[in-house]
Amino acid sequence: MDLFEEKRKHLKDLNYKQLKERFWELASDITQPLVDFAKTHTSPSIERSVLLRMGFNSMEADAITKKAVEASLLGKGAGNIVLKYAKKTGLSYLDAGKKLIAMEDADKEMKTLFEGGSKR
Repeated sequence: MDLFEEKRKHLKDLNYKQLKERFWELASDITQPLVDFAKTHTSPSIERSVLLRMGFNSMEADAITKKAVEASLLGKGAGNIVLKYAKKTGLSYLDAGKKLIAMEDADKEMKTLFEGGSKR
């Protein structure tokens, strides 16, 4: 018996619908760890993309992201940081982001947004 025949033994009695279901089950098993990882991890490029979609230009998005990295808060989400700061200051989120960019000690200000055990 060749290798192909040996490897397909457990599949040979399945009909098309069952094969299709098995394929999607295996595909889900393979990709689920990536989906789980993406829920708890981010990257500077992802955070810049979020900020761009919020209306910041590319230079502003890059500056905010760099400040979030410097503050070790990238995992909280750069857009989330801007929104929390906007809520704290009463500014629009675009103005809040621009103010964070201009701040020399933005990392300290960003860290205060998450004091008191707030996870997000």
